[in-house]
Amino acid sequence: MKGIVFTEFLDLVEEKFGLEMVDKIISSSKLESDGVYTSVGTYSFSEMLQLLQHLSNNTGISIDNLLLVYAEHFFSVIEKSYPGLLETYNDPIEMLSSIENHIHIEVQKIYPDAELPTFEVIEKTDNSLIMDYNSSRAMHHFGLGLMNKTFEHFNSTATIQLEKIKEDGTKVRFIINKD
Repeated sequence: MKGIVFTEFLDLVEEKFGLEMVDKIISSSKLESDGVYTSVGTYSFSEMLQLLQHLSNNTGISIDNLLLVYAEHFFSVIEKSYPGLLETYNDPIEMLSSIENHIHIEVQKIYPDAELPTFEVIEKTDNSLIMDYNSSRAMHHFGLGLMNKTFEHFNSTATIQLEKIKEDGTKVRFIINKD
């Protein structure tokens, strides 16, 4: 998993819960990196799982809800760091339907060894989108948070339903209807 995901996560934890919480979740975890991350480094996904679990245990907030909040934070990083990517689109449905064939290609150019989830468009209209998410990491709530922020970015709203195709969350269907 790319280091930017870790550095931004720890920035969010510090912003929302304080530096003591950052220290607490790092020291509670058994991290090969010792909790020292660079944005361009690559780290084990198990480290992110440990940090999320310890943050959840210490705050009483579910991992899914933490991932939603983190995604909202991460979207602001995308807005600041890659504004040209967002300016390519005029509509949230158009943008979301291009995750696999455009956005992830651009991410791979910046981070060639990034392991990204896949998104398969099942059905698309001007006001709706059905996509399947596939990832061994089962971070679909992170994806949901990014989708929510995409609609907000375009001053639009939507109803987004999640249907787990696989109970472990490694395959999820997003059913998106623009309001």
